Amino acid sequence: MSVDGTKFDEIGGIKTVPDMGSDPENIDVTDLSDTKKKSVPGIENTSTLAFTFVYKGSNFATALTHNGDNKQYKWKVTYPDGMTASFTGSYTVKMGNVAVNGALEYTISIIVSDGPDFATASSSAGA
Repeated sequence: MSVDGTKFDEIGGIKTVPDMGSDPENIDVTDLSDTKKKSVPGIENTSTLAFTFVYKGSNFATALTHNGDNKQYKWKVTYPDGMTASFTGSYTVKMGNVAVNGALEYTISIIVSDGPDFATASSSAGA
């Protein structure tokens, strides 16, 4: 997470990363002479991204720093091979349930306003 996209604060303890990317909306272009419905791709629709973390105290404190302030932050997910997904969005934090023999978890839900943009491992080496 970053305020300006130059220095990123890592939020450790990540447990799950959601599906990344977006699907285009369908635009109905069917007219009365058609016998079947016709569609063309429209604007891509990016879902809210929900990341799950194991509560470790300090990582939760980092997540709470800007929780719910509705400001736009830069986010970058780096995959094991070096590929990255970068996006911008505001976020909220939600505590998970508490269970016997269960890890305490929380979720960061990011409402994406721009992205995600992917960079392959070779092209993200300088990022």
